[in-house]
Amino acid sequence: MAVMLAVGLWGLDRGGMWGDESVTFQVAQRTVPQIWRLLHDVDAVHGLYYLVMHAVLAVHPDEVVLRLPSVAAATATAGLVAALGVRLAGPRVGLWAGVLYAITPMTGHYAQEGRSYALVAAGVAAATLLLVRAVDAGRARAWWPYGAVLAPTCLLHEFAVLVLCAHAVTLALWRVPRRVWSGWGRAAGAVVLLVLPLVWVSHGQAGQVAWLVTPGWDRVARLARNVVPGPEGAALWVSLLLLAVGLRARRTAAVALPLLLVPPGLLLTASQVRPLYHDRYVLYALAGASLLIAAGAGRVAGLLGRVRFDGRRVRIGGRHAHALVGVTGVLALTATFLHQLPVHRQDRSAAHRPDNLAVVSALAVRQMRPGDPVLFVPSVGRLAALAYPKGFARVRDIALRESAPRSGTLWGREATPGQLRRRLASVDRVWLVAERYALAPGWSPADPVERTKLSVLAEEFAVREEHVRDDVVLRLHVRRRAAEVPPGAATTARLPAGHPAPRRARPRPARW
Repeated sequence: MAVMLAVGLWGLDRGGMWGDESVTFQVAQRTVPQIWRLLHDVDAVHGLYYLVMHAVLAVHPDEVVLRLPSVAAATATAGLVAALGVRLAGPRVGLWAGVLYAITPMTGHYAQEGRSYALVAAGVAAATLLLVRAVDAGRARAWWPYGAVLAPTCLLHEFAVLVLCAHAVTLALWRVPRRVWSGWGRAAGAVVLLVLPLVWVSHGQAGQVAWLVTPGWDRVARLARNVVPGPEGAALWVSLLLLAVGLRARRTAAVALPLLLVPPGLLLTASQVRPLYHDRYVLYALAGASLLIAAGAGRVAGLLGRVRFDGRRVRIGGRHAHALVGVTGVLALTATFLHQLPVHRQDRSAAHRPDNLAVVSALAVRQMRPGDPVLFVPSVGRLAALAYPKGFARVRDIALRESAPRSGTLWGREATPGQLRRRLASVDRVWLVAERYALAPGWSPADPVERTKLSVLAEEFAVREEHVRDDVVLRLHVRRRAAEVPPGAATTARLPAGHPAPRRARPRPARW
């Protein structure tokens, strides 16, 4: 837990939030009635998380405070994974499993993100430990703590319910008696009944994940690299080898292997029909890999302890052998972490995340004059102004009709095409904040308001200056005189020559 806490706090202030974090930041600062209204139309799957963060950010609205619950949850998960290892295979395996979980780059990534995934991983790890305890206790009432932990975990993110299938496989592999199945079944049934309303509501909001694609074998390979402490090189192959050896530790493997394979496997299979898969949705499966690798290392250590030297057998139970194994384990874990240090460092850079909204806001402060009108293309780009309002405090959002909190939306309601044309007719200069793909010649948005923005700018304005940061373009457009408008002027804004080819056009909704 100490290792995980240190990794989580290291570089926690990246100097910028990315898009999904900014959604958490601005939604959590709304009133409870405003959050409740939002959930009727969008992001119901994150409703409980937003309410938790509402209480957290009431203390101090800051991007570091935004990420602290994830750091705390990841720290707790490392301890819970260690406790599972101790219960299943002994203190040494438990210690190694907890530290392996803490130094895995994927764990550190989501420990520093203001979203619900680290909290879900903590809930699943706690429920799995309670499952083992309930089986060992053999009493019916021992199952209710299991259900009491798993229910809010599934409400934090509904895909956590897939762990019930993994736990069912564990019980089958252990060949538990009927009374154990009965106790687990009642607790699992209560969890499913509680989560069904959320599933029904979120099903109607599934357009939020329309950007996901059907996963192929490349996604499977990526997941395999992400769940081990060494995503490449010797560390990867040693981890996979130890994981395979760990399968011989039957009691541990019966818990860890279903946790590692069943939830991702089910989601990958379902995504062949309707794409729903992303690695972060099954972050909690990573605990299974850490347990198996540690169990494999424990078996290797046991085998080495039975090697004969000079005709005598050196047993692993000896004091010196214990010390040697302990030191070797510490050195191996340290070497693995140092090998992955560049990955950890890169992950603590705001530029490594999909968007850096702080950079957009800082650029706006430097370039825009007080009172300047600004257009966001597409409208999701307004998240930069919502996350960092000081950067856009001096300008006016010329397309905005109703603010995000008041309208019960993520980034507000915009004026109609006719209203927008009249508003733009009254100004001689306007700033455009756009995703680079939105300025590509082939991009044709379905929203008529977005088409109107691009059309009016192309017909009536000329580009005076341009600034590019990552995938965000900031342009100043000034009105052309009538005589300067060429016949048949293009109705779509184009990238200036020399820009790299745009990425594939895609919507940018708030992601689950």
